[in-house]
Parts: sequence; structure tokens; C-alpha cells
Amino acid sequence: MSRRHRIASVYARIVRTYLSRGPSLLLLAVIVFVPLGFFDALASELDPNSLDLGSGLRVAAVLAAVTAVTVTGLLGEVFYSGAVAISLTHPEGERPPTPLEIARRLNYARLILVDIAYVAIVIVGLVAVIVPGVLVFVWFGLSGPVVELEDRTVRGALGRSFALVRNNFWLVFAVLIPIEIVGDSAGDGIAALVHDALGHTFLASWLAESFSNIFLTPLFAIAAVLLTVDLIAEKDGAGSLVEPSPAPAPSAA
Repeated sequence: MSRRHRIASVYARIVRTYLSRGPSLLLLAVIVFVPLGFFDALASELDPNSLDLGSGLRVAAVLAAVTAVTVTGLLGEVFYSGAVAISLTHPEGERPPTPLEIARRLNYARLILVDIAYVAIVIVGLVAVIVPGVLVFVWFGLSGPVVELEDRTVRGALGRSFALVRNNFWLVFAVLIPIEIVGDSAGDGIAALVHDALGHTFLASWLAESFSNIFLTPLFAIAAVLLTVDLIAEKDGAGSLVEPSPAPAPSAA
């Protein structure tokens, strides 16, 4: 299969999975991103220019504010992708796990640490130059699903993500980067609508950040999980993991 057809196939599966498993994935997103939206709104509302600081401290405050917005924007994507990995990969014929079952199975410490490490590496790359930031975003973008699918440590998950992506960089790039860019643009549109309706208040910022992440991040997470399953199967042999399955059809009455 050519790279173009492979990319198209991944996108088609992302859409099918989102449509078939939307309610459960959106519920997971609410649980993760409503609290994170609160801190994202705090970071967005910070105005360093309003602080009575010297020029040096003001520059540092601006950098801190930009970093905070970047961190809160990315924080949660890796963690949520790990939760989605549990939701989508289960033995054929079994019902998908409930949010409570997912909560019991999550490797919280590892996912949080991987999330923080991922954000830190991306920020360092962005501060250095834009290209390294994009590279590390793609190289380590599968680390969340790897934690849950293979029970890897933080370092092991980052290394495994890099190993899986290394020979498939342009496939992963062509899936994750457009989804991230379109998601950011759509998130800005959602934020504008919320602010138009509720004004430029903290509550409006909180709702805007929460809504955009709840509806858009599942696409990124589904993409990361599907790519991880495919690349693990390709690298270690077909059938090493269960294919993410749609929700079972309701039985006839």
C-alpha cells in the first residue's frame, strides 16, 4: 500500500472510530479536560503587561505566560491518549470498558510523568527552533498509548514511541500534525463563539478551553492509538495487539 493510501486509510478509520465510539470518548474527555480547562483559562487570562515589573522581569513573565499556555494546551493529550488506548483496545466480542473501569486500570503516575516530559521536550524544541519542536512532537506523540498498551516506564514509553515513528515519520507527521493544526484553529473558533456569547470573562475562557478540548482532542487521541497499534503490529508482527474495535451493535429486542 502506498503512503498516500495508507494515510487515507488511517483518516477513514479515525472518522469511523470517532462516530462509533463518540459518546464514551467524549465522556472521558469531560473528565480529563474540564479540570485542565480551568488551569488553561488561568494561564490565558494572565497579562504580564499589567504587572508592575521591571523590563527584565516583564520579559521573564511574558516567557512564563507563553510557556504556561503551551503547557496547558498540550498537557492532557498524552494522558487522554493513554485512556483512549484502554477504551479502544479490548478482546473482540467484549464490551468496551466503562469510564470507571478505565479509571481503575490507568497508570496515572506514568502517564502524568510522560505527559510532563513530552511537553517539556516539545517546549525545549520550540524555544530552540520551530523544526526541532515539530520533530519531537511527532517522535514522541505515541508515548501515551505505549504506556497503556505495553506497560512501559516513562523513559521506555518515550524511547518506544521514537523507535516506532523513526521509520514511519512522514506517515505519523501527515496524521498528527494536520489534526493538531486543524484542532487548534477549530478551538480558536469555538473560543471566539463562547466569548461572543458570554463576554471576555474567566468563566467564558474556562468553558471555551474545556469545550474545544472535549470535542477535538479525541480525534488526536484516536489517531495516536490507531497509529501505535499499526506500527507495533508492523514492527513486532501482525496480531501482536487487538485492532481497536467499534462499539458493539445493540442486540435486537
